[in-house]
Amino acid sequence: SRDSVVYITTRQQVRDFWTRNVFSVPRGTGSGFIWDEAGHVVTNFHVIEGASEAYVKLSDGRDYRAALVGASPAHDIAVLRIGVGFQRPPPVPVGTSENLKVGQKVFAIGNPFGLDWTLTTGIVSALDRSLEGEGGNTVDHLIQTDAAINPGNSGGPLLDSAGRLIGINTAIYSPSGASAGIGFAVPVDTVNRVVPQIISQGRYIRPALGLELDEGLNQRLSRLLGVEGVVILRVLPGSAAAAAGLQGASAGRDGGLVAGDIIVAVEGKAVSSVASLGGRLDDFQVGDTVKLTILREGKRQEVPVTLQPGA
Repeated sequence: SRDSVVYITTRQQVRDFWTRNVFSVPRGTGSGFIWDEAGHVVTNFHVIEGASEAYVKLSDGRDYRAALVGASPAHDIAVLRIGVGFQRPPPVPVGTSENLKVGQKVFAIGNPFGLDWTLTTGIVSALDRSLEGEGGNTVDHLIQTDAAINPGNSGGPLLDSAGRLIGINTAIYSPSGASAGIGFAVPVDTVNRVVPQIISQGRYIRPALGLELDEGLNQRLSRLLGVEGVVILRVLPGSAAAAAGLQGASAGRDGGLVAGDIIVAVEGKAVSSVASLGGRLDDFQVGDTVKLTILREGKRQEVPVTLQPGA
């Protein structure tokens, strides 16, 4: 699968203050992999973020200028496209990530520090990690591994022992900028859901309920109410949540806030923050009906809601 892994370099347009000339300067490097026969290349969003040009180098030395098809910053996924004519490199065989086990052997391929096509190995250390990326985006369901993942590996494939794709390596969370025995990967089940939509629509449309929520306010309110969950501030008119009869908070007589419904679980899986609610909903598609567990006036109820397209 070495042939399926690519080396990505990005450049940025910079205008000279004095002469007004525009220069293209190198910006960064990363890895990616061939997704399909049509020349789509998958990488991390942060590898190409802010770049004005991207170049993809294949393992046989061929270099291509890439077009950006689209991205989903919330999943740290981007899709590029190169016009490969003959001798197409093979796509990476796709596995699944739902049945991964802690302790399972994994392999990361990428280009750390510009060292072409390096293989590192390790095990799955933990599953379903959530971490905050740059720009305040929380990326959910990450696989944690002790396979060495350095900045140049970012966007490269994480493989199982049969050589199947189980994730996209991401080094965005390394505090020192070097591998410290903790690497993360976006799981392939997320990739499988997000990438085809980016290819067909240019972006990923997250499933949503049609609620007004606030993370900071939610933390304060849930502490105040002594409840782990997501307090609905307002139900947007005409939304999926309105059709399901969910109720937002209202103003009390003393001008304070009276809580309406509090979402405590999605399909039986607990949610304790606005970000975790978004992550749980992200396991489904727009049009799916999901069962929310809510607290209404202190009593638990189950409410089915059909998901709508999010922003």
